[in-house]
Amino acid sequence: MKKLKILIIPFILAGMIGCVPQAEKCPEVDFDKELSEIRSVLEQYELARESEDFSTVEQIWASDSTIILFGTEGDEQMVGFTAINKAMSRQFNEVENTLINISEQKIKISKDGNVAWFSQVLDYNFNYQGEYMTFEGIRSTGVMEKRDGIWKLVQGHLSVPYEADLEEEPR
Repeated sequence: MKKLKILIIPFILAGMIGCVPQAEKCPEVDFDKELSEIRSVLEQYELARESEDFSTVEQIWASDSTIILFGTEGDEQMVGFTAINKAMSRQFNEVENTLINISEQKIKISKDGNVAWFSQVLDYNFNYQGEYMTFEGIRSTGVMEKRDGIWKLVQGHLSVPYEADLEEEPR
């Protein structure tokens, strides 16, 4: 039993020492600055979608083949930027005069300042085949990673609230 204690103690001490933050390994995160940058990226993203500025959309998304965007259609799961590109191109071709309003935005940032997740509500107004349409209360959530000092979208999800009329069955 003494040998077991002797072997375990160095690992415990090494673990404790390894957990001590060191200035060069754990730079202090300016959360207010990061929050401002993330808000700016999310606003740029919606403005780019409004103006059909695909080059900005492309700059905001990470270029990985593993990024994911769930759309509002039941089977709309886009994996990789090529799939997102295709879906957005189709949308840009079908709608005009898009206006997106963001509200109820909530953003959380990881302790190391390299990952963030958000939720927000979007009101989406546009012309489709000459008819003005609006979708209010679209729920938008996502994950962003800071890569080479720049916040990039790596996951997104849009959903439309559904209000069902549930009838109580007699007992």
